[in-house]
Amino acid sequence: MNKKILLVNDMPGYGKVALSAMTPILSTMGHSLFNLPTALVSNTLDYGKFEIMDTTEYMEKSLQIWEELNFSFDCISTGFIFTKRQVELILQYIEKKKTQGIFVMVDPIMGDQGKLYNGVKEETVDNMRKLSSVADVMVPNFTEACFLARKYVGQKTISLEEVKDLIQLLLSNGAKSIVITSIETEDNQHYVCGFDSKTQDYFFLPYDHIPIQFPGTGDIFSSILLGNLLHEYSLTESVQKAMNVVYEFILKNKDNQDKFRGIAIEEGLSLIK
Repeated sequence: MNKKILLVNDMPGYGKVALSAMTPILSTMGHSLFNLPTALVSNTLDYGKFEIMDTTEYMEKSLQIWEELNFSFDCISTGFIFTKRQVELILQYIEKKKTQGIFVMVDPIMGDQGKLYNGVKEETVDNMRKLSSVADVMVPNFTEACFLARKYVGQKTISLEEVKDLIQLLLSNGAKSIVITSIETEDNQHYVCGFDSKTQDYFFLPYDHIPIQFPGTGDIFSSILLGNLLHEYSLTESVQKAMNVVYEFILKNKDNQDKFRGIAIEEGLSLIK
């Protein structure tokens, strides 16, 4: 069954990340997409120079109008959140809609490779911790999970037992299910790990690491994951499908000269099963 999804994320002018990556993927999967941009960003942050326009006031007025018009959604998926006030607005909206059974996925976009992204401040960690507390599924990468849990920050590798500890710290904050990407163990194995609240089981899914960096691969992953969850696949099935698609997207784009632009989404939509 196809769902109405509200995407809360930034909108880039140049680069296939955030809303410009998620919208074509989830549309291809048959869902109806609605957007609430948290910021207008000139280009991906990887270029080093960028302009960001704060859309907090627009968000507040849009949500008020949507309430007056009685708009409804089956799911809300959050990504890059620009201000504390935006987190407050989203939390208030989710609180109102939770009684209607809205499904919440939070991708706490903050950083990677042991550090926060360009332009992301420490206060963002606290904001994302609050937002993640209401998630049905939270999808951080390893760096973001460490910042949220206040443990293992800066650590490049981790044991699978430590991953369980990390997951428990995240669960204690309120999220129901956890999916952590980009985990590397001491023996150089790579995993996506998590905890499924429905089965009460941990999972550790290995993958072959391609040593190429693209912005937006997390957005691709979370889109495929969400699209399949809403088609009622299990969490581990949805994670594996997302892993497979991201792997194929990276292989298809590995020779791109300008990798800061991100993955050529529209050219690879046939990869989405």
